[in-house]
Amino acid sequence: MAFNIDQPRTEPLLLERVPPAYWIIGSLLLTMPVFAGPFVLFQIFGWSFALGLIALGLTVLAGYGGMVSLAQMTVAGFAGYMLAIFGNSAVVSISQGWPWYVAIPLAIILAALFATAIGWLAVRTAGIYTIMITLAVAAAFFYFTRQNYDIFNGFTGFNHTLPPELFGINWRHPVPFYYLSLAMAALFYAIVCYVVRAPFGMALQGVRDNSRRMAALGYSVTAHRVSAYTFAAIPAAIGGILLMWGSGQISPGTAGIGPAIDMLIIAVVGGLRHPIGPFIGALLYVVLKTFAIDILMALGLGAERFNLLIGVGFLVIVALSPDGILGLWDRWRDSRGVDRLTGRRS
Repeated sequence: MAFNIDQPRTEPLLLERVPPAYWIIGSLLLTMPVFAGPFVLFQIFGWSFALGLIALGLTVLAGYGGMVSLAQMTVAGFAGYMLAIFGNSAVVSISQGWPWYVAIPLAIILAALFATAIGWLAVRTAGIYTIMITLAVAAAFFYFTRQNYDIFNGFTGFNHTLPPELFGINWRHPVPFYYLSLAMAALFYAIVCYVVRAPFGMALQGVRDNSRRMAALGYSVTAHRVSAYTFAAIPAAIGGILLMWGSGQISPGTAGIGPAIDMLIIAVVGGLRHPIGPFIGALLYVVLKTFAIDILMALGLGAERFNLLIGVGFLVIVALSPDGILGLWDRWRDSRGVDRLTGRRS
């Protein structure tokens, strides 16, 4: 059989399929330390990437699996606690001091097993009952860590939980922490984009749309749903570890009921139908939370009302678009070039 070496190539290369906007955003993020200060790198983008990783797992569960879970922040907090217990902290009576290359993978694996157990309970319900079960798990974990002093050190938790200094770099400094969190966010964004188009992701979406038909075709509905919980736990665990390293401590409030609900808000406001949504929602959440107090004081209002300002901002976005910011973007893009009188594109 003869091959024509001069035949033109029809399939584009992988890099050629990347939209130009991705190259622009990627270049901007990579060069961010050149024109952004430590506060922006650490407090804004570093925290946004970490929260976005946690909300990314919720996007997998809710957006592609149709399962709304309020236990994603609990999984992230569990991973942080496991790293503090098996790794290093100021509470030397509890922390085991194991090396990072053992403690970090162990914390992620235990968090995945914990999420698998949560999923095994939650997938037997649907709708509001799934939300209530995962909320009950979040509340139980919060009160258990708060009252247990032998393992979780009670209300105080663990402090001086710092990342290891690899290659002579202090990864808690603004620039290294920014690049570390950016790398983790980009890695799991790419992984989720691949998985949702892989056979497992397509089957999970089929289970979301019509579980009975998928079961009739021979797919295990329960196995796919539980596996989604396990998979979603990995970015959440890494996000929880980054949050712990960024703040230098972990306590029951890190994985409390309030932060659990905040994760749902971040995912919904950003948009559940695409993996970029949770990072957009996380960035907006961090910006509002960081500058809300200054805005209120400038308006002559009490700084203690900053949660009200955040809530109003998210309420406006959701009211304008049930699909969050991604929905607003799609509506704006579709409206370009449309004649307002005829409704036709010019």
